[in-house]
Amino acid sequence: MNEENLIDDVFYVIQKKWGTWSSYDKNDKEIITSLTEGQCISATRWYLKMRQEGFPESKSYEGKISGKL
Repeated sequence: MNEENLIDDVFYVIQKKWGTWSSYDKNDKEIITSLTEGQCISATRWYLKMRQEGFPESKSYEGKISGKL
C-alpha cells in the first residue's frame, strides 16, 4: 500500500485485471468490489460511514394475498 494513494486517509482502490475495482483498508483488507472506480469509492465511503454510525433498521412489509394463484 502506498500512503499517498489513500482516499480520505482511510482506504485505497485498485483495478483488478478483469476490469472490476476493489477497495482496501490500511491493513489491506478488502472492503467493496464495484464495476467502476467512482462506484467503488462512493460505496466504500457509504459503507464505512454506516459501519461507524450504525446501519439503519431495515424495513419489512407484511401482507396477505387471498384467492387462488
